[in-house]
This record gives sequence, structure tokens and C-alpha cells, in this order.
Amino acid sequence: MTLQCRVLEPLNATRETSTDRRRATRRDPVPWLIGGLALLLGLVFVGSDLAFNEGKLLAPLDDVYIHLQYGRQIGLGEFFRFNTGDPVSAGASSFLYALVLGLAWTIGAHGSAFLAFAMGFNMLCFSLGAALTHLLGTRLVARPVGLWSGLLVACSGPLLWGTTSGMEVGVVLLLVVASTLVLVHELPGGRFRLFPVVATLLALVRPEGLIFAGVLVLASWVVLWRQRRTTGTGRTWARWLWTLLPALAGLGQLLFYRIATGTASANGIQAKSLLHDRPVFYLSDFLDRAVANLRGVLGAFLGFTNGDFAFPGTLLLAFGGLVYLVLIRRAWRPVFVALAAGLVLVLVSVSTLNTALVHNMRYQQPFLPILLLFAVSGAYGMSRVVSPRLRRPVLHGGLAVALVFTLVAVPTWAIRFGRDTATIRDTDVSVAEWVAGNVPPGASVAVKDVGAVAYFGEHHVVDLIGLGTNGLAAAANNGIGSLYEALRRLPPAQRPDYFATYDTVPGPSIAQLRQVGILEAEPLQTFEVQTPPDLAGNLIVPFKELGVYRADWRLAGSGDAQPVPGQPRDYVNVGDLVSEGEHAYRPEMAQVNMQPVSIVSRAGDVVDSGRTILGGESFTARNLTPGRPLTITARTAMDKVVPDMEVLVDGRPAGTWVRQPAAGAWATYTYTIPGNLITSASPRIELRQPRPLLNPYPVYNSYGYWLSQ
Repeated sequence: MTLQCRVLEPLNATRETSTDRRRATRRDPVPWLIGGLALLLGLVFVGSDLAFNEGKLLAPLDDVYIHLQYGRQIGLGEFFRFNTGDPVSAGASSFLYALVLGLAWTIGAHGSAFLAFAMGFNMLCFSLGAALTHLLGTRLVARPVGLWSGLLVACSGPLLWGTTSGMEVGVVLLLVVASTLVLVHELPGGRFRLFPVVATLLALVRPEGLIFAGVLVLASWVVLWRQRRTTGTGRTWARWLWTLLPALAGLGQLLFYRIATGTASANGIQAKSLLHDRPVFYLSDFLDRAVANLRGVLGAFLGFTNGDFAFPGTLLLAFGGLVYLVLIRRAWRPVFVALAAGLVLVLVSVSTLNTALVHNMRYQQPFLPILLLFAVSGAYGMSRVVSPRLRRPVLHGGLAVALVFTLVAVPTWAIRFGRDTATIRDTDVSVAEWVAGNVPPGASVAVKDVGAVAYFGEHHVVDLIGLGTNGLAAAANNGIGSLYEALRRLPPAQRPDYFATYDTVPGPSIAQLRQVGILEAEPLQTFEVQTPPDLAGNLIVPFKELGVYRADWRLAGSGDAQPVPGQPRDYVNVGDLVSEGEHAYRPEMAQVNMQPVSIVSRAGDVVDSGRTILGGESFTARNLTPGRPLTITARTAMDKVVPDMEVLVDGRPAGTWVRQPAAGAWATYTYTIPGNLITSASPRIELRQPRPLLNPYPVYNSYGYWLSQ
């Protein structure tokens, strides 16, 4: 009990002065000045946008137009349907922001005013977030910490870029700071009335927001636990249940995705997560790429590898600030621990995305105010060790240098912002306008950058990455062969009539579709990026050339026909995710981290998908008659290595299959398994390399297996 009183005493003292603090805040002009500065600098970025585009307001990312498309559709009554009449999809990375945009469209923000609203709304959120950062730093540490934290946030080049872009960065930033500030305000009394509401909004605005809100909720539980004896069991349980609101909101969002799309995983996660973005998941490959992303993020925050993202040494200073605050400001220790844990979990979670370092790390940008608050606190803590008469010069002098580094980078970010908008105009927006004027009405267009073409193109679009179109993310991650199979499985009326895309990542190259004749070899129109790159040679888009091609689906499905006589019992279409799933098909790769990427090939009038295999394969046959011999017919392109492979049925040896290399796209091979080995209607068939672990391995392209008896 004595320990509890010691812990709560500083909090009660804070509560006693809260009225005075509110009065002082109303009189204090500094938050208003910081917010005004943030808004003014945001307008500079808008001016750069207009200057690069002859007075026309454009977004610096195609993703902005994805949100605008969802917002417009919501405003038109097509709730989360990317195209009118399509199923509900989960391609919007921010559930709450899409609803905000839908409301804006409903009340009349149409045309160019819609993008202006998106930009302006986020700029206002950023301005308010910078002002609240000042209040948060003042409340938690000291007024100088609040002042410098707010200034560094307001003048941050990456934050100005992200919040002016029209993405949800400004909204997320505001909710991160606001939820923390409300938690701090309500924590002394132990009654969390408003905090769960604000944290719920944060949980709905981004997946990272859900993580951060969850950690803040845990901090509130610590306080409730400490005060349980004075509060009483009944009241403690009631207050605890109210803090579960953010978790319920997050579960509700996942439940909505599950009911509407068939999976609780949003399309963006399926397309971008390192857990899903390759045909076969290898833990070592996942850890290697995730750690590389994390190192890149930490390097940017350190300010040494990417000096214009944060002032030099930001991360080190922030770590020192965290240690200082945890040791000295014991009354707020649960808050500081929660903020640090939230930052770490957010950075780790974002590092599991293949887009963690793109678009100026826009996923991490909303949490930069917390990092800067810790960094300024580190400088404040360092100033405490010098003599009292030198504390103010040391603190303000050192942070003034940090502000100079920050301000010097602002023009670079403003120019970068204008160049990025010009690049999007040069590419995605130009393609959209061409599609609107040249593609016949009623035709659908397949794209990788789905935002601008959907928003401006006035045609039904098919998202080859799988953000706006359900079911294509996994196919795209498996390669062009699986993507071809997924597209040709669509009803003929829904298959894309045109492709407006490029051959570079993200997503697979469409070059093989041109080679096999699914797309015409020559484009109807080519768009070459004319925007000059930045000084490092970078562009905001991942390609230099984009073409529009007409599609021809007459040969779609021609690879399914059995190439030899016999009574077919089953067919495994390698490369087709549906067929592979039905047969529990699995590539047995001989080398860890090698990927069986899918391909598409053509021989005569036959087009078929397959996979590049190094090692072997296994699958479960279906509909067989036990006791009868089984003939396996394979469509395979063997390489010039030792081609003999062991055949096993339910783990029992069935002999050696030798497939000699042959000229052409592929050859047809047969192998007969004795009837005494077929002991069930669904045996497991394995094609195994004969010398495990030893090179040379069987290397071949596998297109399919027909099973006949």
C-alpha cells in the first residue's frame, strides 16, 4: 500500500494542477504558432505541386487515387467496391480514411475538389498533430521539450511530403499523438473515458495504428491494476471493459473482411507481406529480408544513411531520452514504456512488408513525432548534467542545430514532392486519360498501378497486383503463369480486354503473355517516363516505360486437354493455384530459398502455365480406382542435367522415371505405376530427386500431370 501511494502521489499532484495547465494552454500562443507553421509549410508543398504541373493539383502517388476511388465509390453507395458491381474488396490500406473520403464525396467534394479535400484535410490534421506534440512534450517532460518537439515535427520534410500527399499520413499522425495525449490526461485519475474512443479511431485508421493503440491500452491496464484496491473490483472491471473498445473495433474490421471477402487478411497484406509475397515461404528468407528492411528504417531514423529524413543521431538521442524518462519521470513510466514498445512493434511489423522502404517510408512517418519527442527528451536529459547556468544555452543551442538540419532539408523535400506529382502525371494519369479517350466503352483494363486508371479512366479495371480485385494477390505473387490462370478462370465477359502495365516489379512481368499471344506483341500506345529523376537517379514509379496492349483470350485454357489417349481420372494443372490447392501440390525444391516461380509457355496453338522446378514435386491424386495400374502423363520441359527421378506412391518406391530432354517448348512423357501400389482412391504421388542434397539436381519446367487408368 505504501508503494502504491508513492507511485500515485506524483499523478495526484499532476491532477491538482490540471485546471491551471488548461488555462495556461488557452493563453499560450505557441501551439497555435507551431500548427500555423506546419500549415504554412504544407502550402509550400502544394505550391511546388502546382508549379510542376502548370497549376493543376495532382497527387505524388498512384496509391492516393486508390483511396479516392474507394471514397468516391462509397459516396456513390458502392460500399468498398472498387468497381461498380464488383464484390467488396479490401484494397484500401486505411478503413477509416476511406469512410472519411466517402463522406466528403457525399457532401459535394467532387472532381478536382476531391483531391484538394484529401490534401487539405491531412494538412490540417498534421498541423493539429504538431500543435498537440508541443502539448504532449510539455505535459510529459517540460515546456522546452514540447516547444522543440513541436517545431521539429512541423518542419519535418518527410512528414510534410506524406501529409500533403493526400494519403492518410496526416490522419494517422494526429490520432497517434492525440491518443497518447488523452491517455496522459486521463491516466492520473485512472478513469479512461475518452481515451478508448480516440484509440479506437487509431485502430481503424491503419494496421500499424491498431498495434500502437493496443500497446497504449496495455498502459492503461497497468494503471487500472495499480488502483484496483482504491477503485473497487466492480468499478475496475467496468473501466477495464471500456478500454477493450479498440480491440473490438480491430476484430470487427477483420470480421468485416472475412464476411465480405472470404478472408480476414486485407488485400494489401496479401500483396505486400513477406509472409505471402513468394510462392514458397522460407523462414530464413523472411528473416533475412525483414531484418534488411528494419536496418534500412533504423538507418534512416539514425540520420546517417539518409540524412534528410531525420537530423543526424536522432535514433541514438531518442534512445538516450527514453532511458532518461524511464529513470527520472517515474510517474509516467507506463506511458514511456508503452510508447517505446509501440514504436518497436510498429517498426518490426512494417519491416515485414516488401514496401517498407518505398514511398519515403510513409508507413512509418505518422510515428515520427513520438521518436522526435524522445530525441528532444534525450537532449533535455543531457542538458541536466551541466551546470545550471549553462543548461539553457546547451539545450537550445543543440536543438537549434537539429532544427537547422531539418529546415535545410525542407526545400529538397518540396522539390521532391513536385517532381513526384509530375511523374505521376507523366505516367499513371496520362495512361488513365488515354484509356478514357481510346478504349471502347464497356471494355475492362488490367493494370498494376490501379489508382489513377480507375479514378480517371472511366472503365472497369482489373488490378493485377490484387489490391482492388479479390483473389489476384496470391496469383501475382506466384508469377505470371499463376496470374494467367487466375485471369483465364474469370468468366469470359470479365476478362480484361486491354492491359496497361509494365514489366518491372511490383507484380510479375507480362512479357511472357506477349510471347505466347495472349497479348498482342506491339503496344497500342507506349508511355515513356519523361520526368527527370532526382539527383540520386530515383523516380517515384518503378518503371521507365509503360504500354497498352490488346488482349486475345482465344487460346485460354487450351493447355487443359489431355495430350495422349486414355481414360482421364484426374488432372493437376501446375501453376494454377486452384488446381494445385485441390491436389495439395507442392514443389520439393532442392535448395532452400529457391522459388518455383510460375511461367506461361506456348507450343503451336496450346498455351499452358507451369513452374520452374529444381528438385521434385508431390501431389495427391483423386478419383482413382484402387488396384488398377495408373498412367501418369506429364507435360515437361527438361533441362540438360541428369533427368532421372524416383517415383513414390504413398512413400513406397515405384521405380525410376527417365525423361530425356527434347526440343521445343515442352515434351510429353508417360510413366505407368503398377496397380498393386494404388491402394486408395487418393494416393500421394512423389517425384523425388535421386541423390538428395547432391548436385546436379533435376531442373525442369513442369506444366501439368494427367492421370488415367
